Amino acid sequence: MFFVLGLTTSVILSSCSDSFLEEKKNYDNVSSEVYDYASGVEGRLNFIYNQCLPDANSNISWKTCSTGHADDAGKSTEEYSGFSVFLNPESPLTTDGNGGTKVPDYYQNVANNVQASAWGRIRNINDFLAGVENGKLSRAEKDKYEGQAYFFRAWCYYNFVKWYGGVPIVKTVLEPTEESFTPRATTKECIDFICEDIDSAIVKLSASTMSGGWTGSNWGRVTSGTAAALRGRVLLLWCSPLFNRANDESRWAQAYSQMKIDLDIINSCGYHLYEGGNNINASNWASMFCQTSENPEAVFVTLYNDIVGDGLDIQKNNSWERGIRPKNTTGSGKEASAMIVDMFPMADGKVPSGFNNYTLLPKSDSIYQEKHPFMYRDPRFYRTFAFPGVRWSFVGDASKAAKDNPKGGTDYELWNYVWYTDKDQVTNPEGTSYGADNLLGDKKGIYVRKRSDDKDVNSQLYAGDTLNIFQYSAAPYMEIRYAEVLLNMAEVACGAGYKDEAIEYLRQIRRRVGYTGDCGISQLEQRGCMSAILYERLIELAYEGKRFDDLRRWMLFDGGINKVEGAPDSWTLTGWNGNTCEWLGIKPLNGQRRENMEFRTEGQGGKYQIGENKVGGDPLMKDPAVTRCAALDYREDISQQCAVLRDWYNQYLVRKLKKGDSYNSLHEELYINFLPRYYFLGFASGPQSNNKGLPQMIGWQDYNNGNQLVTKDSPLHYDPLAE
Repeated sequence: MFFVLGLTTSVILSSCSDSFLEEKKNYDNVSSEVYDYASGVEGRLNFIYNQCLPDANSNISWKTCSTGHADDAGKSTEEYSGFSVFLNPESPLTTDGNGGTKVPDYYQNVANNVQASAWGRIRNINDFLAGVENGKLSRAEKDKYEGQAYFFRAWCYYNFVKWYGGVPIVKTVLEPTEESFTPRATTKECIDFICEDIDSAIVKLSASTMSGGWTGSNWGRVTSGTAAALRGRVLLLWCSPLFNRANDESRWAQAYSQMKIDLDIINSCGYHLYEGGNNINASNWASMFCQTSENPEAVFVTLYNDIVGDGLDIQKNNSWERGIRPKNTTGSGKEASAMIVDMFPMADGKVPSGFNNYTLLPKSDSIYQEKHPFMYRDPRFYRTFAFPGVRWSFVGDASKAAKDNPKGGTDYELWNYVWYTDKDQVTNPEGTSYGADNLLGDKKGIYVRKRSDDKDVNSQLYAGDTLNIFQYSAAPYMEIRYAEVLLNMAEVACGAGYKDEAIEYLRQIRRRVGYTGDCGISQLEQRGCMSAILYERLIELAYEGKRFDDLRRWMLFDGGINKVEGAPDSWTLTGWNGNTCEWLGIKPLNGQRRENMEFRTEGQGGKYQIGENKVGGDPLMKDPAVTRCAALDYREDISQQCAVLRDWYNQYLVRKLKKGDSYNSLHEELYINFLPRYYFLGFASGPQSNNKGLPQMIGWQDYNNGNQLVTKDSPLHYDPLAE
């Protein structure tokens, strides 16, 4: 890699003091003296945290992984509708955007700015490691700081590898000269390098963290267990069909052996499944997302605060709560697709009857009621979604933002059913509808509720006024939590042939939300067990930014059956009977559509279909004979409550298809089309023009060679599967 990232030593600190953090906002230009003082080292390390931590407020980019938003990753899954750049059948991804859409750049971003470059982060980490090692701190202090930096270098490289395979391995601060060019490594070399850094992190952090983890003001920093959990992800990626086309069983066996050792390390750092309270209706599971101190579930976490004062260096707020809350509570709302709502398990933990996307899994004995999707569902369903007729309590007064709300924040109920102003719109999936309780045009059919700071299960973590109630939230974001650690173990155990052990990990996760048996999965063969694990990942980790990575690494858009033009035979999937979707019994996403749903007013003979587009225009509430039933209150058993709500729906509401994925210009349905070359991303034109010696990915255009297609026979090409 040819670096044009100047890191000068123009800032000379003659002394270092506790005021160091206040004196400097940026730490990308420092002298070596900064590493002789704990305060200087901590300032540099905190800057690395700031550069590298996942950001709950941002869409996926060069800087942050997906954190659950409807971004290009989220909209490439079952979670949201609306084509992302990866799925749009009318605009394929290209190197420079000609003939389609420019491929996202997760490799570089800005070439000559340390703070705005993916490789600038690597440079800062390398500078830090060298500086600390050559500084005057004690060996124990150096280990504590270096271990954290080694973790973040591994984290940055993991994010490179999952998109591009091998990238240049850079361990030192390079000068911006032609001689600093570093060739692109193989994927295996990068995997080994990441694991070496993880080993260094584990060893160096062991004295500080392997007796229960960090405590006090240090809680939230990475630990030996954090590094071990990241290795689980890395090894699982290396085992998966994306990089393991022939299903080399030795990879699964080696990963299993290592991850078993690493699980002990993770446990020694104090991590385990979060438990607490009476857990009625999965309240434990709901409350764990808003624990701000020493949460055992939070293996890799980004912390936030509720400090008010825009522009303050110490202010760091999480916008997720404001993003998911309905407009009539001063939020904006995120809309869940009908696909994921319909595919959530039933109350017995089994797949809904009539749902055929997971054919190997046991089907529920309960009949799925599409008109009433809240009936008899997995407890996590109610904590993941919100729909007409649920209590969603909060601290605050939204009356200035929503004058027509019938109840205040403490007793807030969501009634987001809709009506129309024109009968011609009623049956049209693109029809314009209006929502109750002053939602009007700012409503969602089904809201994402997950990770909510629900007053009924959490303390208030936000500070705002009546117009911005959720603006300054301190809710943490967990990038790796303990449930994922167990799911990673389950998957690698299944792949290595330890099916019973894999099922036991699933049981642990499900027991937390109230299941006592194995939901019928103990009788499954290996491929059915693996399918059950991937299904559990979809449910447990929904809206946490993990699903797109799972879909890619298991090639679930097409099963891996389609070929990349110009690719060698080694790219052909031969393991898993040559088709991961068929082997797993999972319907490929390609060729499907994700629609939305809403519940519109109906009544006998369509009596309440038509209302007005204004506050008070609700046709149901205009009728003095109509009274809303009690909203679902998750503080109490909901089985009978759901039956009452179902009866009210039957009397006044009907489920309606609402357009999700796009139509073409003729209003004809379009379908998901993830092209096979997208499993590995090519470089966009920017990184290519700045790094002319780096080979482009097979299957993508070479910007430095007239946009010619790169094949296995091209003089300069990159094959992520070659060793």
